[in-house]
Amino acid sequence: MIDKALLLKTRELSDQLIVLQTPIRILDAINWDKQTKEEFFRQKCQKNPLIDRAYYQQRDLGFVPSELRQAFSTLHRNIINQLGQLNPIAQYMGKMCTEYKTVLSMLEYRGTPEFHDLSVELFGHPKDLFHAGEPSLSELANMLDKPLKNLLVADILPDDPKNIDAVDAVRILSEQVNASMAGINVEVMLSDGIVSDAAAGANNIKLNQDVKFSQRELDILEVHEGWIHVGTTQNGLAQSYLTCLSKGTPSSTITQEGLAVLTEIITLKSTPRRLSKLVNRIQAVTKVIDGAEFVDIYRDYVAQGLSKDDSYTLAQRVFRGSTATGLPFTKDIAYIKGFVLVYNLIRVAIQLGRIDRLPLLLVGKISIDDFRLISQLHDLGVIESPQFVPPHFKDLRGLATWLSFGRFIGDLSFEKLENDYKPLFL
Repeated sequence: MIDKALLLKTRELSDQLIVLQTPIRILDAINWDKQTKEEFFRQKCQKNPLIDRAYYQQRDLGFVPSELRQAFSTLHRNIINQLGQLNPIAQYMGKMCTEYKTVLSMLEYRGTPEFHDLSVELFGHPKDLFHAGEPSLSELANMLDKPLKNLLVADILPDDPKNIDAVDAVRILSEQVNASMAGINVEVMLSDGIVSDAAAGANNIKLNQDVKFSQRELDILEVHEGWIHVGTTQNGLAQSYLTCLSKGTPSSTITQEGLAVLTEIITLKSTPRRLSKLVNRIQAVTKVIDGAEFVDIYRDYVAQGLSKDDSYTLAQRVFRGSTATGLPFTKDIAYIKGFVLVYNLIRVAIQLGRIDRLPLLLVGKISIDDFRLISQLHDLGVIESPQFVPPHFKDLRGLATWLSFGRFIGDLSFEKLENDYKPLFL
């Protein structure tokens, strides 16, 4: 166990880190405004939006990046001086300080090629490999895309109707999350300031007031935004010492989104179209890296049958922070990348008989790379077990059985199985 005085110093430094991080809002700093969208449609969707570095520079971040970066450097030195550079607590908080400094540099370079380079440093690249000789993330997305397209083209699994307006959706989702997340007061509210259909805060879920929802979509929001994003934030806030676990860095975003997608799938909330949308995001980022411009991605989405509004929104996700002819913001690869990383961690935990460790994924906003360090800090009494644990992590028997059987099935040759069973469907 760690000395009490050191734990109290940890709390003090952790709280300082939270204060420094609070004004950083990556998406607010890089999203395009409504006027850009309106002008694009006035041009009959034929011309790229006029976004350049000057466009971003005229938007107030609410802080001076160079000054805040210096403050993180000072805090990092204080962490090392007061806790010791070999202390695992110092190593964890020091990594967070370094990552936030990279975020600040990325925001300074909005509208330039360097923005993309720093985005790749933080979130990764679609052509990255998990292991040498294995498919890249982009290639994995293409492999997953084929069976999903077969399901969608056949139209045997139609989407649920979007017949719930935003006002009613707030009421329904509020009832759901407050029933399944007892003890956490989650506020569901309307918002006109988000690009996506929904977004999670520390203790709230915001719904786009201009969007209609299906019940299936609300079920997904319950487990994705509620159980994972709000749940892990609240678990981080409940920590006695390492309170900075409530704040996510880009590397933790990858794990967060992976956990959320895995939860959608395990709880049978997800749909082929939902997964196809996540796959399309990787494909769009890859196409832009290979030379596609905004209008190209927009037209791709329209050709897939999406509405003009949805096509614009999805295309904009790829180019936010960049220009309409520049290299992409790579955050959208986080969903599938994170899913692969979390899924493999759970498989290895089952193989090693250490499934008891898995709830530590929920102690706050953590990265898979830090899982060993998180486990060490938990054993030392620095990190407490998560207070809110979703049902599929609370009773791990079902999860362990599902993944163990999946491992067994995955070892079978699909090509041979297809040859055996395909004639039954012809």
